[in-house]
Amino acid sequence: MYERILLATDGSRGAEQATEYGIALAERFDAAIEALYVVDAGIEGIAGSEAAETVLEGTEKAGRRALAAIAERASEHHVHREVRHGAPYEEIVAHADERDVDLVVIGTSGKAKSPFGSTAERVVTLASPPVLSVPDAEQAVDVPSLGTVNDVVVPLDGSDTAERAAEHALELSERFGSIVHAVYVVDTTIYDLEDAPRSIVGLLEEGGEETVKAFTQQAESVQVSSTWRVERGKPADEILARIDAVEADLVVMGTRGRGGLPERLLGSTTRRILLDSTCPVLSLG
Repeated sequence: MYERILLATDGSRGAEQATEYGIALAERFDAAIEALYVVDAGIEGIAGSEAAETVLEGTEKAGRRALAAIAERASEHHVHREVRHGAPYEEIVAHADERDVDLVVIGTSGKAKSPFGSTAERVVTLASPPVLSVPDAEQAVDVPSLGTVNDVVVPLDGSDTAERAAEHALELSERFGSIVHAVYVVDTTIYDLEDAPRSIVGLLEEGGEETVKAFTQQAESVQVSSTWRVERGKPADEILARIDAVEADLVVMGTRGRGGLPERLLGSTTRRILLDSTCPVLSLG
């Protein structure tokens, strides 16, 4: 399933949990590891040329130390190490394409303060392979080991990307022996359900039930245990509530299209889940 996994690190403590999770995943799938550190070329614009050169040199040395630590931790695997210069999200996406990786693993830092979003959000939006976003230690309640991925939440909305994510979730759950929990949310931010005729509300909920039941039939066909729910409300709120209710170990969900400004293309629901989920989120475009 995964033959080559990209671990993108910035050497911070917040990236350590993602690195550990990614190495454990590589061990589970006997995958080669791509270890990448990006020296942010933006440093050149915040200092004089001589000062910037000193900072860049120090940052590159720190990057090489971080990659060496990954190689030592994953000594039983082939580890390709590389330091690149540029915008972090652009270099991560480019490296994933150039090295033909099957999965990108990256840490998230919780609430994004930049109006353009975090590096992780941009990578999720633009990367071709699936992206596993692992919350940092402060945000996560308890990021589980890969030996205990017991419960997987799969948000469904009838879209092609959600369907691809669902198929991926089933393949993972089959390998891990997980229970998958499908959830479909009738979005009350689009439909004013209080004023809508009961027939309309009924049709929306029936459509949701058809979607989740079709998924559970797929799960049954590959002998994966499953549950399903159809909820009303704001999708992000209901999905996060479901994550908490089943004490999920992983969320697998689809994103929207690529190209242009990431913050305009990453769906608001996906963005909210990435920021607020206390367990890893596997995103597929």
